[in-house]
Amino acid sequence: MNLFYQPLLTEGVLHLDADESRHCVKVLRRQAGDALRITDGKGFFYDAIITQANDRQCVFRIEQQVAAAPPTAFIHIAVSPTKNADRIEWFVEKAVEIGVSRITLMECEHTERTYLKKDRLEKVAISAMKQSLKATLPVIDGLVPFQTVIGQTDTHGRFIAYVDQDNPDHLIDMPAAPSYLLLIGPEGDFSQAELTQALAAGFRKVSLGKSRLRTETAALAGCHILNLLPPSRGAMAGKPSAH
Repeated sequence: MNLFYQPLLTEGVLHLDADESRHCVKVLRRQAGDALRITDGKGFFYDAIITQANDRQCVFRIEQQVAAAPPTAFIHIAVSPTKNADRIEWFVEKAVEIGVSRITLMECEHTERTYLKKDRLEKVAISAMKQSLKATLPVIDGLVPFQTVIGQTDTHGRFIAYVDQDNPDHLIDMPAAPSYLLLIGPEGDFSQAELTQALAAGFRKVSLGKSRLRTETAALAGCHILNLLPPSRGAMAGKPSAH
């Protein structure tokens, strides 16, 4: 099954954009009368029928709207950008496939890169959403200062992954919650001052295992672990705002 993306469906736009139309008509050779599965990226699938198979603007009509099953928890990963942009793109792609609600690029004391093309990351996220047949496109925030991130108070489970051999608390053993915010530091890890500030703000220091992980690996491991935690009672009831 191929999944197409049209974020403006709820605004009455009933055609695919130029890139999606070209892929649909030129590559997949879809014709008028063929069925399409489309998502708006906001939690809904749409079953549609092509009415005009134009490779610049493929027009369709909606047959039905189907709500996707909601995630068991709102998962927010705040990660320091890596020096190599490709590694963060890899993380975004895989996190979307596994399941993530929001990704924030976080500027820390030891952050090596302070600029990333947000539109590029969003394209990677859209492609991964379609590939994994999901109906919700995660929010991706541009570079946000560490102090701003830890000042958010609308998340139930708040954790900071910190390389500490004496840290016995593994993320997998944390109690289930309807929402999570996990902080992942740069290659040089968080500074001691940042750790102190996060703990004072109510974050809990956690381990991701005995191995020392690269930033993007740690972020993906944390995302996967949070997806494995059991649903909490009233999951998603207190879903944080996506903006």
